[in-house]
Amino acid sequence: MRVNCLIIDDEPLAIEVIENHLKEFQNFEIIGKFNNPVEALDALKQQKVDVLFLDINMPLMNGLDFTKTLDPKIAVVITTAYREYAVESFDLNVLDYLVKPIPFHRFLKTINKITQKISNINEETTKGKNNSESFIFLKVDKKLVKIKFNTILYIESLKDYIKVFTEVDNYLVHKSLTSITEELPSDKFLRIHRSYTIAIEKVNSLEGNLIEINNKRIPIGRKYTNHTKKIILNL
Repeated sequence: MRVNCLIIDDEPLAIEVIENHLKEFQNFEIIGKFNNPVEALDALKQQKVDVLFLDINMPLMNGLDFTKTLDPKIAVVITTAYREYAVESFDLNVLDYLVKPIPFHRFLKTINKITQKISNINEETTKGKNNSESFIFLKVDKKLVKIKFNTILYIESLKDYIKVFTEVDNYLVHKSLTSITEELPSDKFLRIHRSYTIAIEKVNSLEGNLIEINNKRIPIGRKYTNHTKKIILNL
């Protein structure tokens, strides 16, 4: 899945930071860089744009005003030095709001939001058919690993880390279970315990307060019991 990106910012250094971050993701391609929204109009008309990294305070046109003119299918990521525009930005349904300077670990979360949005659009386009290209990027050791959603079995919390169990391999990631669960599609994954999030379709059996996935018996936490059983038994 190729993701076409535009960057609009009047600060060359800010553009460079986003460029360097995007270089870590092979399927993300920068198809244009502009210093203000007016310069980007032709590119938006002539090319398919999936994601727009957009500053707010720029010459000729404010980034938020420009957002109001865009196709809602374009994922807009605000990149700004100011925190006070966050509420107004999310009222415009922007995908994410990044405050400069943008650290890579925060940018990675944005990338996962982008891939999820595009996957959802693709699923709608194919009328609900399975999309095997849906995936998430996770930082394992010092490299980014692409993990397809349909290979994940379950995820276990290990204090400051999580362990992602898949049909292919297991991955240790410095991330919280809450954070990873928020980044996964809620119709496919379910938190059932303070230490476990599972892939709903991978459940083999349910017995009492235990779920079995791939011969692993996983407990259901007391506060998760009713919701978990409702979701699982409605499959």
